[in-house]
Parts: sequence; C-alpha cells; structure tokens
Amino acid sequence: MARPVAPGRAVPFMDDEPVRIPITDVFDLHSVPPRDVKAVVEEYLVEARAAGFKALRIVHGRGIGVQREIVRAVLARCDFVADFRDAPGEAGGWGATIVTLR
Repeated sequence: MARPVAPGRAVPFMDDEPVRIPITDVFDLHSVPPRDVKAVVEEYLVEARAAGFKALRIVHGRGIGVQREIVRAVLARCDFVADFRDAPGEAGGWGATIVTLR
C-alpha cells in the first residue's frame, strides 16, 4: 500500500509507491505516518506558498498533542509564516491549526 509523501512531490518512501497529495488550503495529517509529519508539513508549506495561498488550515487531530507540537515547531521556524493559532471550534478547535502566510 502506498503511503503519503510530501505534497506535490512523488518521492517514494522505501519500496512504497509515491502518492501525490493535492495542494489546497486544508491539509489533513490523519493519513500521514507520525515519522513523516515534519518533512511533509515543511514541503506542504513551501508548495502552498508557491500556489499563492495566504491562509491554511492544518488538521493534526486532538489526540495527546504530539502531531500538534510537531506542526507548530515547523511553523515557528518557517520564515514565511506570519501567524498560527488554534482553529475556531467549528473548524476543528485545538485539533487544527490556522496558518497565515506572508
């Protein structure tokens, strides 16, 4: 079975077939293995910016907060991220992060 890879890229992981992830303003990480979250989010941000998006929603889920912290660490280091915060309740609450790009 193929695993998701960095958005817009066709880079295989191990022997798996690559899966292209469409670039939209919402990115749901539920299908991304935890070990790949950092790299996939980094590439998603680059591709989303190149596509002209200024506002994004990254859905990481509520769980125990591990993926949320990974996502927010990537966002904090990204020089073209202007702001990020919890999504409003109707858009996922603390299970999603709203991102504003410069």
